[in-house]
Amino acid sequence: MAAMTREETEALIQEVLEVYPEKAKKDRAKHLAINDQSLEKANKCITSNRKSLPGVMTIRGCAYAGSKGVVWGPIKDMIHISHGPVGCGQYSRAGRRNYYVGTTGVNTFGTMNFTSDFTEKDIVFGGDKKLAKCIDEIETLFPLNKGISIQSECPIGLIGDDIEAVAKVKNKEHGKTIVPVRCEGFRGVSQSLGHHIANDAIRDWVLEKRDGDDSFPTTPYDVAVIGDYNIGGDAWASRTLLEEMGLRVVAQWSGDGTIAEIEKTPKVKLNLIHCYRSMNYIARHMEEKYSIPWIEYNFFGPTKIAESLRRIAEHFDDTIKEGAERVIARYKAEYDAVIAKYRPRLEGKRVMLYIGGLRPRHVIGAYEDLGMEVVGTGYEFGHNDDYDRTIKEMGNATLLYDDVTGYEFEEFVKKVQPDLVGSGIKEKYIFQKMGVPFRQMHSWDYSGPYHGYDGFAIFARDMDMTINNPCWKSFKAPWKSEGASEPVKAVA
Repeated sequence: MAAMTREETEALIQEVLEVYPEKAKKDRAKHLAINDQSLEKANKCITSNRKSLPGVMTIRGCAYAGSKGVVWGPIKDMIHISHGPVGCGQYSRAGRRNYYVGTTGVNTFGTMNFTSDFTEKDIVFGGDKKLAKCIDEIETLFPLNKGISIQSECPIGLIGDDIEAVAKVKNKEHGKTIVPVRCEGFRGVSQSLGHHIANDAIRDWVLEKRDGDDSFPTTPYDVAVIGDYNIGGDAWASRTLLEEMGLRVVAQWSGDGTIAEIEKTPKVKLNLIHCYRSMNYIARHMEEKYSIPWIEYNFFGPTKIAESLRRIAEHFDDTIKEGAERVIARYKAEYDAVIAKYRPRLEGKRVMLYIGGLRPRHVIGAYEDLGMEVVGTGYEFGHNDDYDRTIKEMGNATLLYDDVTGYEFEEFVKKVQPDLVGSGIKEKYIFQKMGVPFRQMHSWDYSGPYHGYDGFAIFARDMDMTINNPCWKSFKAPWKSEGASEPVKAVA
């Protein structure tokens, strides 16, 4: 298996760019790069967080998706109204497998679709009155809800509905937290701005409610898990480890989380961020206003879990430090057995990733624990600070691609010839039809959890089940035809 040099990687990028008109080629060239571990800042090699080119297909979501689908939607005891036409609310309902404990329709509402269901008449005359009526009906039908968020769809920003005024009036009438969120889909370049807008709404409409409230009894070991959406039970797996080492998890943001937990977060001693992209804004605010430090952690694979547990423990006393070592030792036999079983079956297999949030860099360590190699990765909506963190995780001469188009991704896969592609639902069936083993890495392909030591066992099983499935013998990938070149891999 030939190694891919920097020159070969550069040649591959140039070959893929050749189909574009000159202007588009110049723009897309900024978003395709060769990894260089010697760089401290990724903006010296790749451009990110820019508007997608009109006419060039993008896999990104919108600001509404970032707010409703990611940050607010998983808060289980609140009702989240999709204010606008019915489609956005229905599309964003229950798609991400944010597991929760509760009785749906009684005290938890995450898998239900609440919408003001705009028609042409509402676009013309405005939907303020309709929104107010929706809130009143919700209070009648679902009295155990603990609050309401108003998630604005595109028409709201265009017609000028005053959702803030409605929220203030209904807050006084019903005595509950009602949060207006200006997350119209057309805002910003991707769902990333929706995360930011959602964080700001929590800052302005939720956290302020508990300022000066000392009724919550605290301990020296209180932490909050932020940016874990409990996909397939991830937050539960992470919480188990944190509690076993002696910490008290006061809040989960926002998978299986509640509005009361969020309100209590300013009382914790440390904020632990898993998905940096979606929640760093609120963590920085709490650091500035409440002097709460925050750190990013990674619970994918035993190597990164151990590193993270020790990094977390450094913020506490010897009791927690000893607890971290105890947890690592306790699970050693378990994860050693997983590696012994699956590494011989996965050693040397090559992976290409294209996902959002934390996964393009966080899962690299888990693949490496199984002897696999990530030969290309990129973000749908990453910023430069995401790539700053990624370049140190990747080998030199490997591919980096930002907001990659469908054409580019397919061509890269054809040339690099990975053994596995990890991406989203939009790409899944394309690559499977090409004969390429594929995992849907936004929601763990209906499996999970993947966080924690228990999750690592499931992760390893799923990768083996995917790559070594005998069904692939029935497919013939384009590069396996006669005369195809040998597959290549990145220089480690």
